[in-house]
Amino acid sequence: MTKPTIRAAKPEDSQTIMQFVHELAIYEKEPDAVKATAAHMSQALFCDAPKAFCLIAEIDGRPVGFALYFYSFSTWLGQHGIYLEDLYVNPSARGLGAGKALLKELAKIAVAENCGRVEWSVLDWNTPAIDFYKAAGALPQDEWTVYRLSGSALNHFATQ
Repeated sequence: MTKPTIRAAKPEDSQTIMQFVHELAIYEKEPDAVKATAAHMSQALFCDAPKAFCLIAEIDGRPVGFALYFYSFSTWLGQHGIYLEDLYVNPSARGLGAGKALLKELAKIAVAENCGRVEWSVLDWNTPAIDFYKAAGALPQDEWTVYRLSGSALNHFATQ
């Protein structure tokens, strides 16, 4: 088996990306939470002015994982950053370097584009991911709590 290669996703990868999203949702114990379709993904990632981007990891020409990201901005740094929305590697390819290659490519993009950071969230029970991120040199931001306004709460707040 060859080492993983990383490439930018293409429109024809939309269905594969959604397959990975569904596999990730199952792993994260939320199999029914995914509402997006391949059409949604294609429109979001491959429109004229995309606001989200995706990398595909391949081994021997076969997609085995992805990293989906977008740009953030830090007022404290005065620089853009990259927010890693999802990083997923198929169980059959774990331990072969695909996850590390995806994260490394994202770090290279951040450095090349003068971004001040790459950040992401991880479920507190996901010990394999936490260990992987710590091994890469990432540090938890324990003093911050993520909040979310979505669904009916978002609509209610926006219209009150």
